[in-house]
Amino acid sequence: MKAAVIESVGRAVVAEIPDPTPGPREVVVQVAACGLCGTDLHILQGEFAPKLPITPGHEFAGEVVGVGTAVTEVAVGDRVAVDPSLYCHECRYCRSGHNNLCERWAAIGVTTAGGAAEYAVAPVANCVKLPDHVRTQDAALIEPLSCAVRGYDVLQSRLGAHVLIYGSGTMGLMMLELAKRTGAASVDMVDLNPARLETAKGLGVSGAAATPDELDRPQGWDLVIDATGNAAAIQDGLDRVAKAGTFLQFGVADYATRVQIDPYRIYNQEITITGSMAVLHSYERAAELFANGVLDPDVFISDRIPLDRYPQALDQFAAGVGRKIVVTPSSPSGA
Repeated sequence: MKAAVIESVGRAVVAEIPDPTPGPREVVVQVAACGLCGTDLHILQGEFAPKLPITPGHEFAGEVVGVGTAVTEVAVGDRVAVDPSLYCHECRYCRSGHNNLCERWAAIGVTTAGGAAEYAVAPVANCVKLPDHVRTQDAALIEPLSCAVRGYDVLQSRLGAHVLIYGSGTMGLMMLELAKRTGAASVDMVDLNPARLETAKGLGVSGAAATPDELDRPQGWDLVIDATGNAAAIQDGLDRVAKAGTFLQFGVADYATRVQIDPYRIYNQEITITGSMAVLHSYERAAELFANGVLDPDVFISDRIPLDRYPQALDQFAAGVGRKIVVTPSSPSGA
């Protein structure tokens, strides 16, 4: 089959690799769409993936075309979205309900072959059937949405909160949509990319600017969310948290990224600084929200690019052009 392969640091190609075969409790999915993510860029930079080469792609959906001998939950022809999380269910963190912090953490598209290919294999337990009205080629959005849902779980947001989001890419826009639906009094967004801010304006953001200095909230924001992973944005955001407010590190930073904190202010103003790591008991809820229209795929997906052009899609994503970019290896029936 044809697949994208990150062969070595800085080098991605499209190559022919063997077709996958399912284990007893696994299925083979003919991939309809696979989203690109900041994690894929980190893998390209030599981070996250324990070894290369690897077929990336942890945001994908498609049609089941093969099932293992012990699979009864889905059948050939079913359309599914796939949770890429692979947990051991045995370590201290899994046993305490923090599976996303698993000591043997693994993920499809990061530690095992992913969905940037014509076919991908996944545990049947990770597959969520898609309702008839959901287009398979749109359902790659469910995985990033499940990360955003996890982020809001961590925030434990109160009604009437004033929210500031750094970054109006896919994840920032998803946090915007969730903030609107969880009773935020206002949601402001900052980004240096004017085109992305226009999308945020179209989705009903309260205020949009290149810097929070252009927004009228001198006392700060109750919730500040970084969806960039950029050191300058994170540093600025930490200074924008109101008293008794919360800063959420949601964007994925490089390993070497460092910022400074003000311990006395954190103590004196009871500021919470927290993080949100990937998916935790949120994938099925994200699938339900997606099926009920929490996101408009035609707004969120800006580019659909053939798998043959995966390296070019990575370059476009790295340049910040567009919003969610998905590669399209195939078009299963019913898509």
